[in-house]
Amino acid sequence: MSRGILLVNLGTPKSHEVVDVRRYLSQFLMDPYVLDVPWILRRIIVSCFILPFRPARSAAAYASIWEPEGSPLLLHSRALETSFANHFPFACALAMRYGEPSIENKLEELRDQGVRDLLLVPLYPQHANSTRTTSIEAVQKWLSTNKNETEDMRVRVLAPFFDRPGYINSLAAIIEEGLTHQWDHLLLRYHGLPERHITRADPTGNHCLQSDNCCANPSPAHDTCYRHQSYRTAKLLAERLQIPDHRYSVSFQSRLGRLPWLTPYTDEVLQQLPSRGVKHLVIACPAFIADNLETLEEIGIRGRATFLAAGGTELTLIPCLNDNANWVKALAHWCRESFAEE
Repeated sequence: MSRGILLVNLGTPKSHEVVDVRRYLSQFLMDPYVLDVPWILRRIIVSCFILPFRPARSAAAYASIWEPEGSPLLLHSRALETSFANHFPFACALAMRYGEPSIENKLEELRDQGVRDLLLVPLYPQHANSTRTTSIEAVQKWLSTNKNETEDMRVRVLAPFFDRPGYINSLAAIIEEGLTHQWDHLLLRYHGLPERHITRADPTGNHCLQSDNCCANPSPAHDTCYRHQSYRTAKLLAERLQIPDHRYSVSFQSRLGRLPWLTPYTDEVLQQLPSRGVKHLVIACPAFIADNLETLEEIGIRGRATFLAAGGTELTLIPCLNDNANWVKALAHWCRESFAEE
């Protein structure tokens, strides 16, 4: 049975032009795993309250970090794909959940190349329905739609790797490079999620966000809890780097609307840290494996401006893993292990 690997990242607009950003945002926000309300309400919110205004602002943000060759996220993801593919004698491909290259097109290419044993690799360290689950379901939907041609195709999925040594050690090594000069505090910043995304993903129905220390208390809910897995990643990184608790913290970014999102909010933390004596701040973004709008613009530009305006002196942004050699080797190793598990 011919093997193949499909790497999946979140996605990016085709360009930073408003029309392309609007198309991307519409596809992204109409996903029920992203905006989890009934379709008609989701369509009204997206079409009437978001798309008339947000694309122009987002297009300007994308333009500020766009490379001559294209989207940073796509460029870094393609570099990862190229380095990763060198570790295997069979087909490896990269797809985006939203935008291009699409999951559907890449699955068709892999099928036409004779792949019947497919490993799906969602490039998200921590589990979230709005990243992992929606990517897995997109693959399952394509298989169901094309079942006459894919009934003999086997698909397995790489598990979240938020606590795997290869991921922790690779990221810690990159962070360590940013700690070679003067620094006061390390902020581990994660993408934000509405609190109800956390509770809806809780298989027990009575653990997540039900107590102040829910993430520290063992529970089956942790297998699908983005918040727990984020804090676990942070703790393992701090232990690996030998950073005491008072010199690092966790925050969450990119809240939208009036519903409660995971706290503490990054923008508020950036405003508060200088008053606590933090003048030289280092920020890493462990929820992403490739630099993108949220790392380069939200933190590298707007976040830096917020911190400096609040009295900070220097903000050092740690690059994501991108196509780091140690990270690529670790990812390839996990994939070989997955194929060995029969």
